[in-house]
Amino acid sequence: PQSPSDCPEWNFDGSSTGQAEGSNSDVYLQPCALFRDPFRGGKNKLLLCDTYKYNRAPADTNHRITCLKVMETAKDTKPWFGLEQEYTLLDHDKHPWGWPKGGFPGPQGPYYCGVGSNKVYGRDIVEAHYRCCLYAGIKIAGTNAEVMPGQWEFQVGPCEGIEMGDHLWMARFILHRVSEDFGVVATLDPKPMPGDWNGAGCHANYSTLAMRQPGGIKHIEAAIELLSKRHMEHIREYDPNGGKDNERRLTGLHETSNINDFSSGVANRGASIRIPRHVGEEGMGYLEDRRPSSNCDPYAVTERIVKTTVLKL
Repeated sequence: PQSPSDCPEWNFDGSSTGQAEGSNSDVYLQPCALFRDPFRGGKNKLLLCDTYKYNRAPADTNHRITCLKVMETAKDTKPWFGLEQEYTLLDHDKHPWGWPKGGFPGPQGPYYCGVGSNKVYGRDIVEAHYRCCLYAGIKIAGTNAEVMPGQWEFQVGPCEGIEMGDHLWMARFILHRVSEDFGVVATLDPKPMPGDWNGAGCHANYSTLAMRQPGGIKHIEAAIELLSKRHMEHIREYDPNGGKDNERRLTGLHETSNINDFSSGVANRGASIRIPRHVGEEGMGYLEDRRPSSNCDPYAVTERIVKTTVLKL
């Protein structure tokens, strides 16, 4: 197949995934996005689908369909996204990969963007994932070791509209599949280790065409004002449990804002919205929404941002 339209509609047993009852279990799979298969190679493909119930209504977990409608409505503004997906590698005992068994590594500080076997753990997994994504055609843009040892990040984007969710979901699938080959677990939990350790987010870098053009800073500031008025609506959309997951992460510590407060600032990683320093200097560019959780649904996040800043809904 050359495109998703070349692939047939299919179905699966939704009762085994909690998406349907056993007496009426078939859930439809509708092809959406096609990628090259980095595991089998050759002519093989990986196909991303969205899901529909027996009556053709979207499954409860299908946020793609509403996101697509919003992106189609706002397409003239050319919304671009870049998502920073943080994750943590765990051993099967749920202890972070590379940590001393029954103990802890030294305090945070030397691990972020670190190098050396005493600073970073699991780089071979990260590199394998990166190369698989490149082969697949995913718009992966970078990777780095994060603040907590065993925690990593990869970036996907810039992607326009619905493409953002499609590419991040497939990149996540490939991450889990690669980790399986290495015998480790990749978790998207936003706070896998309690205590004085950084959590994991999925920062959303966002711009419209107007923001990217000279004088765009006024459009960025206008968008931030609109975002400030719908803070809690965004929080409810920024993790799959209505904000409960993010409560453990957005504490006001460890480079986060407090979940109950909205703030913004230039180069401020303790704010809800960060304006990168070079954007402030150049007067155009993009903003970074630091609130989304690592386990967010990118369709829900990008839809909510465009609804607030473009459609004003």
